Amino acid sequence: MRNTRIPLARPIVTRSQEEAVLRVLRSGSYILGEETRHLEEEFANYCGVRHSVAVNSGAAALQLSLLALGIGGGDEVVTVSHTFAATVSAILHVGAKPVLVDIDPHSYTMDTNALEESITSRTKAIIPVHLYGHPVDMNPIREIAEKHSLFVVEDACQAHGALYRGKRVGSIGTVGCFSFYPSKNMTVFGDGGIVVTDDVSIADKVRILRNQGQREKNVHIAVGFTMRLPEIHAALAREQLAYLERWNDARRKNAAAYNSLLEDEHQIVKPIEKEWARHVYHFYVIRTQDRDRLSGYLDSKGVGVGVHYPTPVHLQPCYEGVIRSQRQLPVTETVARTVLSLPCHPSMSHEDIEFVAKCIGRFMKGEE
Repeated sequence: MRNTRIPLARPIVTRSQEEAVLRVLRSGSYILGEETRHLEEEFANYCGVRHSVAVNSGAAALQLSLLALGIGGGDEVVTVSHTFAATVSAILHVGAKPVLVDIDPHSYTMDTNALEESITSRTKAIIPVHLYGHPVDMNPIREIAEKHSLFVVEDACQAHGALYRGKRVGSIGTVGCFSFYPSKNMTVFGDGGIVVTDDVSIADKVRILRNQGQREKNVHIAVGFTMRLPEIHAALAREQLAYLERWNDARRKNAAAYNSLLEDEHQIVKPIEKEWARHVYHFYVIRTQDRDRLSGYLDSKGVGVGVHYPTPVHLQPCYEGVIRSQRQLPVTETVARTVLSLPCHPSMSHEDIEFVAKCIGRFMKGEE
């Protein structure tokens, strides 16, 4: 056992972030102030879109986006089962019905070949999930969406800064949604999120809905929610954004080290990066048939690991009978039984990567 653990995720705290918090505390402005306004401008510029709207979680970003698109009762939204439950719960919260399709066995994102057969006259939107930091193949999705006049809502909650054919994820569909949860590539050290879009009317609707239906104070023009991002979180997000590219480069460097060091371990499946993608490695996700024993072994050696996600959404008890999926999701269920997330955060040293790889090698050789 090492003297210190290698955590699965570790947000980096800088002096500038500490100063930003103090700046907000001393300002007297704590909700929808200058920090939020600047964050929205800066994040929109980063993603290459015209508008962004800060909200209090990635789940809120998804829900408000669907509402802003007019999706509700009687509508269907196609997405995947291999994702965090919030992707699907957002659909249910607006009164629509989730329709779940299988995933690609290599990128673990939506199988675009399985998409069109799930579309009906009731389908209104598609939610592709850029999982683990790897983009979905968006061109086929956009073509199908255009053919059937559907909205595309990108769930980019794990993919800040990832590129699809040179474009930032989140900027490719109708709307993009991001999370600032503590484990993400960019965090506010709590819950937070943001919506990005080129459509001013969608951005305006999200702004109104996040603030109890108000465009101006005490004039409620819609039944809304309290889903605003606090100013302290907005200030932290601005500081994190300034480091995002540097930290993503560090994640990619760590992933390359894993790829090299695990090169001869044929009992595991390493993550891939498609030729059209820039992966940002929210986690470094491997697959192995002996996942649970390897997980326990790494934990005993002081290596933080995780499983994202052990039970697909369509098999979760609360969704039984309320979602529609393809009759079988074999790839999803196989992947859920075998994926294991390894730490890949920018705080890791090369020695940390070597230690994790060495532990995996020993386990695979039966030397544990």
